[in-house]
Amino acid sequence: MEWREISGGWVYLPNTEIKGIIHFLGGAFVATAPQISYRYFLEQLADEGYGIIATPFLNTFDHFAIAREVLNRFETILERLHKTNSLGQGYFPIYGIGHSMGSKLHLMIGSLFEVPRAGNILISFNNYPVRRAIPFADQLPISETFDLEFNPSPRETNKLISDEYKISRNLLIQFRKDDIDQTRNLNSILQQRFPDTIALRTLPGNHLTPLSQNLKWQTSDIFTPFDAVGQWFKQEISKDLPSLKKEVLFWLNPVSFL
Repeated sequence: MEWREISGGWVYLPNTEIKGIIHFLGGAFVATAPQISYRYFLEQLADEGYGIIATPFLNTFDHFAIAREVLNRFETILERLHKTNSLGQGYFPIYGIGHSMGSKLHLMIGSLFEVPRAGNILISFNNYPVRRAIPFADQLPISETFDLEFNPSPRETNKLISDEYKISRNLLIQFRKDDIDQTRNLNSILQQRFPDTIALRTLPGNHLTPLSQNLKWQTSDIFTPFDAVGQWFKQEISKDLPSLKKEVLFWLNPVSFL
């Protein structure tokens, strides 16, 4: 298996029979290259039989435009995969997985458009205004001069989700050491809309846990203190990812854990 660039997106298909398709959207400042920044996490899901379509995007103030763009790109890629028979035959459930801003975009897509989704997994959701979302924005005089804000604003986003969100089955994931997470606020909104099909999980880790990588550390013939530090760093940077992977896979296919 290897990553392929198709119509401006990145595709990673398993060698085994495909269980479903995942449309992945990353965080605001790492979404331009999801095949690199989220590689380890996404490839682990592909190893379990899920086809990955990751659509990159550049963050702007117009989140409506971004949501339309990533959805159009995803649908174009999916159509090409079907035309080339890359997915094989049969029905494939489609799931959205978003991290940080990617969660907001999936929520907007599910509110604005009629999309066939078996469910969404929303990780580390945050919906902050410009001053909180962009580093040092509160120190820039242009934010006061031009009154810059995302479109939709945080309040408008919450109302859009509350009134229009159509995807009933959702897994919400927050991390214990994530101080910019707003998942509990989102949970309150979705529980009012779909009280029986919303799951909330709190896992070990922080906002960067989905970005963890499997660093390869080659020790020398003689194990040195430097090797010990390297091995510790490798374990620390990815120690919380197995819990995330297990929770996601269980939600996607509970039967496989029986």
